[in-house]
Amino acid sequence: MKKLLALALLCLTFCASPAFAQKTYINGIDPNYPPFAYIDEKTGQPAGFDVDSMNWIASKMGFKVEHKPMAWDGIIPSLLAKQIDMIDSGMSITDKRREQVDFSEPYWQVSRVFLTRSDSKLTPEKILSTKLKLGVQRGTSEAEAIRTEQKEKGYPFELRNYDSCPLAVEDLLNGRIEAALMDSLPANDAISKGRDVKIVGTHGIPDDFGVAIRKGDAELMKLVNEGYKLLKADPYWKELQAKYLSK
Repeated sequence: MKKLLALALLCLTFCASPAFAQKTYINGIDPNYPPFAYIDEKTGQPAGFDVDSMNWIASKMGFKVEHKPMAWDGIIPSLLAKQIDMIDSGMSITDKRREQVDFSEPYWQVSRVFLTRSDSKLTPEKILSTKLKLGVQRGTSEAEAIRTEQKEKGYPFELRNYDSCPLAVEDLLNGRIEAALMDSLPANDAISKGRDVKIVGTHGIPDDFGVAIRKGDAELMKLVNEGYKLLKADPYWKELQAKYLSK
């Protein structure tokens, strides 16, 4: 009888513990895409709008999440190879990407913008029609879109590829390129940090951001979609926007 009682208490302690049963998912992030995802200089840990959002969702939906920094142009292959379970890191939903992965419901929308030095007189029209150097982050939707458009319309600019938006900004300031094309929030982040750059116009249509998940992973897709639905209805959603997106 004592053995049975001990086993029952042991089961109550461990078997019923939520932490004991929690599943861990790995989220792949671009570590150089502020304010959505980056490595905090003080803590050395992943941070950003998407990182904090998924941390909240994981806590609310009963799973654990680890954020794994990696190169953006290899992040979808990493998802397909099961090195990570999802990509919640400012990824635009595109038809080309849908051929490889499934996306959650959109959670944010962002415009593509041209960035130049503050003293530049370039306009979007001049950027597209001039023999200059235009920087983009490799593996992004804007890089793919502008490359396709250049082939179709014969734009004379030279496209320069970078591993991250901040690296493109550095070369812009150093005079190695005359303009850069990126999402508006990384551009605004550079401006808010005192970089001597400005936005001179938009390009194309706004992008919807979604969480990329391997095809057929219905369990994780349900957790993410329900989690974002709860997050958007919670005051914390506004707090995140004020913290990361209002600069």
